[in-house]
Amino acid sequence: MTLRALGWSGRRPAATLLSTALVATALVAIAPTTVAAASGSMTPAIGASPHYVVAGHVGSNPGDVTFSCQVTDPAGCYGPAQIRTAYGIDKLASHGLDGKGRTIVIVDSFQSPTIQHDLATFDGLFGLPDPTLNIIAPDGLTPFDPANDNHVGWAGEITLDVEWAHAIAPAATIDLVLAKSNDDADILSATRYAVDHNLGDVISQSFGEAEQCMDPAILDAQHKLLASSGDQGAALPTCDSTTFFKAASTPASDPNVTGVGGTRLFANGLTGAYSSESVWNEPDFASAGGGGFSVKYRTPAYQFAQRLPSRGVPDIAYNAAIIGGVLAVFSSSGLGPDLVFRFGGTSAGSPQWAGIIADLNQIRGRPMGFLNDRINLLGGTGVLRSLFHDVTVGDNAFNGVDGFSAARGYDLPTGWGTPNFGLLGTTLADPGN
Repeated sequence: MTLRALGWSGRRPAATLLSTALVATALVAIAPTTVAAASGSMTPAIGASPHYVVAGHVGSNPGDVTFSCQVTDPAGCYGPAQIRTAYGIDKLASHGLDGKGRTIVIVDSFQSPTIQHDLATFDGLFGLPDPTLNIIAPDGLTPFDPANDNHVGWAGEITLDVEWAHAIAPAATIDLVLAKSNDDADILSATRYAVDHNLGDVISQSFGEAEQCMDPAILDAQHKLLASSGDQGAALPTCDSTTFFKAASTPASDPNVTGVGGTRLFANGLTGAYSSESVWNEPDFASAGGGGFSVKYRTPAYQFAQRLPSRGVPDIAYNAAIIGGVLAVFSSSGLGPDLVFRFGGTSAGSPQWAGIIADLNQIRGRPMGFLNDRINLLGGTGVLRSLFHDVTVGDNAFNGVDGFSAARGYDLPTGWGTPNFGLLGTTLADPGN
């Protein structure tokens, strides 16, 4: 079935825009120190407690890419091969779809001085080709301070974003666009550069804050420019970071952005065989998948069929669990070089979906453009039932704030669900649409 047969039509922006659906994300460094973002600044979606945990060292298991957290029941972590199998992305690779000729744009803040080394080491460890990685700092590169928890946290975010976008689209070029800080105005400037210069097919942003905490003028400017959900459930830090309140996060809540929520994936840690998923909610780690209603944006046309009171986010989801996180090489942690960490957080979802879009754009030969029209049309016709994993278990209540429950079809914790490739790939990538 093609999208034309379904009657799809709509605008086609130059790039697909993805953002994690943040709810109450607070940044942490390796040490158990929580660093809450001040009002007017973004936090990376790597969670609210120290959940990038050392899983091993690159040199400790030469020729063996199995880590102890992969052999637990349920699996405690996954490498690229397992994630690709669980979501059917290996089916794209079997048809030669690896993102060749496409460009993924990743917007982050500050820098990771070891990202090029870490990416090469990650590739060697997991048998992936080395990509072209361009590092672009349109407003200048802020010197890295290893004693600054904010800098270290963003370096971890960069690591996760780059390595896992690459794991899903190993032949795609990656343009890493770095804002000079995580202040809203600086991130907006970096995003504007990426959009104005049409750097790539898809833009991934793994950060956010409550809509109410962003300067309205910047929020409006961001919306005009854009023409990802959270890590602490249906809550976000208040603007003074003293408590939590029910809120949707920006930029994921923007109706021109595809918001990515969080699930916990249950799959075999060695083969990647898919079992099930639930809403990501791990109270022991003070983290849960985001989702909620916008207080800024009305219900977009593509969500009319869901009869939502305003823009609902997320649109889609992906594994974000801490117990069940993904492995990445990270040398800027302060604990030593070439360490393999387990990362959790909705940050994992946006760059991996960006990799998926790059793979699909390869077969199209051009950018897919806006994804939400397509996804919601397919969902409304029932076609997504065979193309997505519909997550129906769990909720994203967090820290005393009521959340939203998963349900059949569209829901606020997981959107339409997670990818189940096969027909999904051919449907979304149909070159005739």
